[in-house]
Amino acid sequence: GILKKTLLGIPCCCPLAVNTRPMLGTLFLSFAALLAQVSFGASEGDVATVSHSAEVAQLRLEIAQLHQLLDATATASDASERRLFVDREKNYLPGGSLSKLTIDNFMEKKHHEFQEAYKDLKGAMDSLWLILCGAMVMFMHPGFAMLETGCSRAKNAQSVLFKNLLNVTVASLAWYIFGFAFAYGGPFEDDGKHLKNGFIGAKGFAGHAFLKEDDTGNMAIDKGTSTMLTWFFQWAFCSAAATIVSGAVAQRVKSPAYAIYAFIMAGFIYPVVVAWTWNNGWIMKVADVGYMDFAGSGVVHLTGGIGALTGAFILGPRINWHPDDPAFHPHNVPLVVLGTFILWFGWYGFNCGSTLGLHDAGTGALAAQVAMNTTVAASTGGIVVFAIRYAKLRKYDVPAMCNGILGGLVSITAG
Repeated sequence: GILKKTLLGIPCCCPLAVNTRPMLGTLFLSFAALLAQVSFGASEGDVATVSHSAEVAQLRLEIAQLHQLLDATATASDASERRLFVDREKNYLPGGSLSKLTIDNFMEKKHHEFQEAYKDLKGAMDSLWLILCGAMVMFMHPGFAMLETGCSRAKNAQSVLFKNLLNVTVASLAWYIFGFAFAYGGPFEDDGKHLKNGFIGAKGFAGHAFLKEDDTGNMAIDKGTSTMLTWFFQWAFCSAAATIVSGAVAQRVKSPAYAIYAFIMAGFIYPVVVAWTWNNGWIMKVADVGYMDFAGSGVVHLTGGIGALTGAFILGPRINWHPDDPAFHPHNVPLVVLGTFILWFGWYGFNCGSTLGLHDAGTGALAAQVAMNTTVAASTGGIVVFAIRYAKLRKYDVPAMCNGILGGLVSITAG
């Protein structure tokens, strides 16, 4: 009677109860049978045989009732298999009968939740990677400032530094207002890839539509990598392209004129080149071969280099300049070397960041290979130029070696 009451006393609504009642029933039946056998064995040869026999009969009756109870429970469940009812609002599995269909539903739900979490993690990793690399590219501006100042005359140091600051600030505003829209804005063709007019983008001015309105009316950011992330990383490239010119026109251009140049370069010239190439403009369709420039040897450095050549050609040499006049030689070689090392460091963000993500082992291995190639190219360029200058002049030319390092970095940027 105690066994029966114990078994019947377990609430049916308890998740543990429904799944473990058959096991507990079996355990109780076995225990009851053992007691019956002990009682039966003890009754042999005893003077109270009738009394013991009555107890055994009572136990057998209770065991039979327990059998009926367990059979009724099994009948209430699915006759073919046990089903698992999944509570979709919670993460645990409530009690119930089991079936393959409901188990599959539960596994599908968990798989979907895992995929969403994995997608969020990938987006976070890519965002962290591009923000870090973009910041490293931005740190190249102190390198440019030190290199250009060291190569200039001491009396022009402040002017050179000011133009580097002017370049970053003016170019940033130009990129925000016009540049990004011209470079990466739509509309695109039906394939969603190629720029429709093939020449220039026309959407996304001044951050328009960077955020989207959610169901509650609030502005929200899409999951994964955001448009703001792309804006920041590509801004670092744009400002680097603009500042290449500053060294070529140093010491012989007025600050207002340079500010106008920086705005036009970052707001129109560089973005148009990007729209033709990286944004799948008309160049992508030439001879059906596409366009490949991994980190911007052409898009960034060639564009900046042509601008520097044009500016230097228009301005001409410095007044009374002569290559053998010590007054026009680099006045601070330590600054030149420091600037070169800073640029070399920032170049890892330039090149490695051009993987545009770091969410799996494949992109990690690619970034590592890019870092190795960047290191070898810089070292080779520096040694080759140093050897050539030493063979020609029979002296160590440190600024020339720095230029060789930068030349190697620019050459490997193409990929």
